[in-house]
Amino acid sequence: MAQRARIKLASIEIDKINKVCTDIKEIAEKTGVKLHGPIPLPTKRLKVTTRKSPDGEGKASWERYEMRVHKRLIDLSADERTLRLVMRVPIPEGLNIEIEMVDI
Repeated sequence: MAQRARIKLASIEIDKINKVCTDIKEIAEKTGVKLHGPIPLPTKRLKVTTRKSPDGEGKASWERYEMRVHKRLIDLSADERTLRLVMRVPIPEGLNIEIEMVDI
């Protein structure tokens, strides 16, 4: 049964995700394995609304903060040489990467 490596990337900075995705694409092109992706997954938006004044006095003004978590999914054919090269890709700080083997 054939296997694939499923790579999940998540970060609050989209530039970091795009950089790692292009590095993985280049590795797949060099080694000649099949690549599916990067597939953009829905962006998770975490919102926090707080009151500006520390006490109840004054006008009712609010501050709104939002953090966006961007996600990508990449499927690679499981080739040992390719996976070794993917493991050597420099991962910037603040980027969460998950690699799992999936049967197809």
